[in-house]
Amino acid sequence: MTSTSNPAEAGTVETKVAPMRSTRSSGTDIALIAAFAALISACAYIGAVPVGGGGVPITLQTFAVMLTGCLLGPLRGFLAVALYLGLGAIGLPVFAEHSSGLGTFTGASAGYLYAFPLAAALAGFLVKYVAGSRRTSALIVFACSLTASILVIHPLGIAGMKLYFDVSWHQALTWDTPFWIGDLVKTTFTALIAAEVHRAFPRLLERERSK
Repeated sequence: MTSTSNPAEAGTVETKVAPMRSTRSSGTDIALIAAFAALISACAYIGAVPVGGGGVPITLQTFAVMLTGCLLGPLRGFLAVALYLGLGAIGLPVFAEHSSGLGTFTGASAGYLYAFPLAAALAGFLVKYVAGSRRTSALIVFACSLTASILVIHPLGIAGMKLYFDVSWHQALTWDTPFWIGDLVKTTFTALIAAEVHRAFPRLLERERSK
């Protein structure tokens, strides 16, 4: 006795499986975005030591932002940081020194806040598309993260302090300088952690597609 398969039935099964996989993938993305937004919130509380004349505090916020981008990629990294900023905007005390509200986005540290989602997106893009399979190398991830910090976070942070305090570019740059040493240390830890995670989960940056 031979068995035959009905092509129509097989196609129906595949059609049903595809949406299930898509739903599962979307649920995972949402969970990761929410989890990393919470991580950034927690890291914003650690340290919070004001430095320089601008009074912008040093925290582990930047570490969490860059780690988010390097691990989640450009889109999910951007959304996770945007969610974090949204939580602060509606009044949850998730920013440095337990601050919150829309007023924070016009203060001395506003430039850094605006830079965070852009920096996460750029770091994620570099790790995913430029580093590629080499993202298991801490040195490569370090270069990607530092590039995003140099091109986005520091320039926007400096611009924010210049506009808020109405000082010269040189003065604003002077206030930003103390953050560089801390950023190098935080970038090192970001690279070490991200490289290990990508080694353990090589498909973390790849969106699963139904076939």
